Amino acid sequence: MGTRVGTSGWSYDHWEHVLYPAGTASRNRLDYYFQHFDTVELNASFYRWPRDASFASWRHRLPEGFVFSVKAPRGLTHGKRLYAPEAWIERITSAWHALGTRRGVLLVQLPPGMERDDGRLAYFLGLVPEWIRVAVEFRHESWHHDAIYAMLEHHQTAYCIMSGAQLPCILRATSPFVYVRMHGPDHHNLYGGSYSEEDLRWWADRITEWEAMGKDVFVYFNNDGGGNAVRNAWTLRTFLGNG
Repeated sequence: MGTRVGTSGWSYDHWEHVLYPAGTASRNRLDYYFQHFDTVELNASFYRWPRDASFASWRHRLPEGFVFSVKAPRGLTHGKRLYAPEAWIERITSAWHALGTRRGVLLVQLPPGMERDDGRLAYFLGLVPEWIRVAVEFRHESWHHDAIYAMLEHHQTAYCIMSGAQLPCILRATSPFVYVRMHGPDHHNLYGGSYSEEDLRWWADRITEWEAMGKDVFVYFNNDGGGNAVRNAWTLRTFLGNG
């Protein structure tokens, strides 16, 4: 599969004149998106988990070779905090079947106030079907520990590498694939700013190193303001020789 670079979401009014023409209906924005990128990270699923029919529709609508990563619902991560995850895992598994060959990675973002709980994380990861690729984004510092990295490796789950204000940038590859979220270079505001060419060349070098290790790499830019995510993704792909 190699490296895929995309953005977190595809439908933003302020991406007009950047990714799609002014006045493009929101329902048609994805059609412009997949002309430029071969992957996307769905974030709306965090707020409202889509029906299986929606995932099936995306499977038929998206071109061959396009992969769709999906953020886990907040009911699972922020409401339940991974407690008693069986019902949510059943829904996610059903959706993953509907998405078929377009499925990418399930992103599980834990809330900033959720401290380390090895047993709860191990129970959750043990229930997720092995054929579903999972990345976990930890927002509380207590999770950044060798024992947690070892647990992720055991379950072939990716530690989500983060770039953003007040977030630790820990370059740990714990699975056959690497998952990177680029939340913006602004040191004070998460999701703010545009990465410099120097920054993006540095990330291109890291990606090349992971590729040399035989890793697939997923990179998603989340600094959507002003179309920065789109421009940064294009530039990074150029540095990787995929422009």
